[in-house]
Amino acid sequence: MKIIIALLIFSIIIIFHELGHFSLAKANGIRVNEFCLGLGPTILGVTKGETKYSLKLLPFGGACMMEGEDGESTDDRAFGKKSVWARISVVAAGPVFNFIMVFVFSFILLSCNGYDVPKITEVSEGFAAEQAGMQAGDVIVKMNGKHIHFYREVSSYSMFHAGETVEVTYERDGKRYTAELTPLYDEELGRYRYGFVGGEVEKGNVFKNLLYSGYEVKYWIDTTFGSLKMLATGGVTLNDMSGPVGLVDAIGDSYEESVSYGYYAAFLQMLYICILISANLGVMNLLPLPALDGGRLVFLIVEAIRGKKVDPDKEGMVHFIGLMLLMLLMVVVMFNDIRKIFM
Repeated sequence: MKIIIALLIFSIIIIFHELGHFSLAKANGIRVNEFCLGLGPTILGVTKGETKYSLKLLPFGGACMMEGEDGESTDDRAFGKKSVWARISVVAAGPVFNFIMVFVFSFILLSCNGYDVPKITEVSEGFAAEQAGMQAGDVIVKMNGKHIHFYREVSSYSMFHAGETVEVTYERDGKRYTAELTPLYDEELGRYRYGFVGGEVEKGNVFKNLLYSGYEVKYWIDTTFGSLKMLATGGVTLNDMSGPVGLVDAIGDSYEESVSYGYYAAFLQMLYICILISANLGVMNLLPLPALDGGRLVFLIVEAIRGKKVDPDKEGMVHFIGLMLLMLLMVVVMFNDIRKIFM
């Protein structure tokens, strides 16, 4: 059952991503030859109009294959025949649709569960917050100038800036105060702490939930970039990363744990996982790496600036090398996933 749930989640996210490319391609008059879910040989396929819709053997990935996308074509509706701004919109639409999914699913989740306000509920003795005079009921609004909307943003900031002194702006009785906090290492918990806890949940009306859904999108983008920064600086290693195999296992475990509280709880937990994965997919695809949407956008932006296309053969070679490196990374991550499952 957990494999079916995981594949269903992957499929929803991938289809929505590719639907972004598909929708903007159609809007710009680009011929779409095939829209598929999965990779490898075709299991099922049906052609409607000019487009073949198919299901592939390997249940990871998908594609929106456009005429002339990776080569020359004489078709007037080929990808390469359209203006550079039309092509930029098509390539960017995939990640943008991922963020739209995050927004919509966040609105549903917030409407059902509410959101964690950055209000302090308890101040711990002997830590920086107590020494600075902070109290239960104080609402954190900024950390080093960064606006805070959820209590979990405090936890994320602490993780990404472990041990660093931070200037906290908080609100009490309608007035704002600032405090400089140097976290102390908590041996029992194994992490740095400012010395307060919070996370009181509130439910808002429709308009507030729409606003906070936008904050959710920003939160997940910031969190993904923060995680990538930790990876680049050695804060985490490749062994800490998870690929499809690890995600299937994690989604399955999460489903089995949440379903013990009922199917409604399981549904909300799966929504949360969709938000997490979709945000990560959106950010990762915008990275300026060959073979990803971000890598293609780099070439298109260069073309827009210089008013001339980059040599298609050179661009194709760059994307091919990038694809091979990504496949190699995928193999390494998948090996680590399998090893961690059986360790």
